[in-house]
Amino acid sequence: MRYSQYLLTTLKETPADAEIVSHQLMLRAGMIRKVAAGIYNYLPFGLRAVRKVEEIVRQEMEKAGALELLMPMVVPAELWQESQRWEQYGKELLRLKDRKDSDFCLGPTHEEVITDIVRGAVRSYRQLPLNLYQIQSKFRDEIRPRFGLMRGREFIMKDAYSFDLDEAGADAAYEKMFQAYRRIFERCGLKFRAVEADTGNIGGSSSHEFMVLAESGEDAIVSCSSCQYAANVEKAELIATAEATPEPAMDLQKVATPGMKSVEEVTTYLEVTPQRLVKTLVLQTDGGETVAVLLRGDRELNDIKLCRLLGCNEVTLASEEVVQQVTGAPSGFAGPVGLELRVLADHEVAAMADFIVGANAADSHYAGVNLQRDFTVEAFADLRLTVAGDPCPRCASPLESWRGIEVGHIFKLGTKYSEALGATVLDDQGKDRVLIMGCYGIGIGRTVASAIEQNHDENGIIFPLPIAPFQVLIAVVNPKDEAVLKASEDLYQSLQQAGVEVLLDDRDERPGSKFKDADLLGIPLRLTVGTRGLKEEAVELQRRKDGERTMLPLAGAAELLAEEVRQALAL
Repeated sequence: MRYSQYLLTTLKETPADAEIVSHQLMLRAGMIRKVAAGIYNYLPFGLRAVRKVEEIVRQEMEKAGALELLMPMVVPAELWQESQRWEQYGKELLRLKDRKDSDFCLGPTHEEVITDIVRGAVRSYRQLPLNLYQIQSKFRDEIRPRFGLMRGREFIMKDAYSFDLDEAGADAAYEKMFQAYRRIFERCGLKFRAVEADTGNIGGSSSHEFMVLAESGEDAIVSCSSCQYAANVEKAELIATAEATPEPAMDLQKVATPGMKSVEEVTTYLEVTPQRLVKTLVLQTDGGETVAVLLRGDRELNDIKLCRLLGCNEVTLASEEVVQQVTGAPSGFAGPVGLELRVLADHEVAAMADFIVGANAADSHYAGVNLQRDFTVEAFADLRLTVAGDPCPRCASPLESWRGIEVGHIFKLGTKYSEALGATVLDDQGKDRVLIMGCYGIGIGRTVASAIEQNHDENGIIFPLPIAPFQVLIAVVNPKDEAVLKASEDLYQSLQQAGVEVLLDDRDERPGSKFKDADLLGIPLRLTVGTRGLKEEAVELQRRKDGERTMLPLAGAAELLAEEVRQALAL
């Protein structure tokens, strides 16, 4: 491709609304342009990277035995009503009506549609196992779309769905997809972790997220360096370490804490560490129940674990009015002593003695508080967010923390959708069996953006070669010099004939401007053809990743680069 004939407009300045590196660089490199909040045009340079990821995905899906199809983005409400998600899914589901006043939605995911296909087409166990996938646009009406392709409303996704007769088959399908995903992200040249995750509103028994490691990642994950355990902090398990509650050594004492509400304020005022305080969170479930949850002062509540324990979908901090009503005190002074509420506590609290809590009275706390003697707890559970240094639940080694960007998610769905939509087959005994499902998603555009988050410097993008829009850029230093132009054209033709994807920068621009654009675009290999080099019958090769410069003989440059590209893609 010739730059002079290509739709590729770079920006010198960073757009003001671009918050993270990938968003900034994708706009500056002419990969995307905003249409509306969370909705983007993929311009030619950006679409090439997207297509590279799609091709890797297709190859690995085919190796795993999955069959490609294409489902509509617009889905009738009836299917979602059968699964009961029409009522359960939040405002992210964009609902609309056609001219006949019939209800539809823009599909954020396609469990219902694929299950409808299979229930109509698959009748015998002999047609199993089955795995179907598509690469298609999805729409989720995010309340706050941001970060470019990281959290858009419309996005390109690969979603696959497996159907099996029994749990053993479903487990085998899940493992096959797990390994396929590992190969996909390895082939994309990404550093990632596969982590245990919560199933969210997709449902199912278990799931794994594939996280690209990047400082800008929205998700916190933990992993063990001694074993293979890794998990999103929302899912990460914590083991109970207290064998027995320590015996009290202090009497219960009410102490004045005038105006001191936060953990930091109280502990500083009383000259103790946050580990000596137990905070009491008054929370309300989406079902209207009010509960109290106890955590050590330096810990944070894991909402998902609490919801799983309570059997609810959401918990929120109680309002000031509710706190005043149930505790008799303003927020910041709640405590379990004398509290007439359902009280739950994190496992760590069971290992504490002589601690500090709110006194359910304004400007007051209790010191020397102890379990059993001063209050009781209905249940102890794993209720806090995991942090670095916590013991691994598999081998007890300290966990490490990372920031990650979710690019893939796989789920064991079980029979949630197949049972609701009546997707059954006849087994070898002629009996109806409900199909067991799995689903497997990859954010295609998000994978490209994640690669940029992980691979960039102050000058621009550093594309991994397998997903780079072009593999080689030829910078023609002076296109008006006939010898330079001819050498550049010959290299261009030779590389193309060898199967290498080349961008020939034949613009009549200053060399410095071309080099800046080359760095911004992040094409892995750059050949610079100039008058001085041609006097020695040589061209300069610069690798974008490390900036290393090498002079190559003009006669063999195309063959050397073609072989380097072939070897890189063969990994």
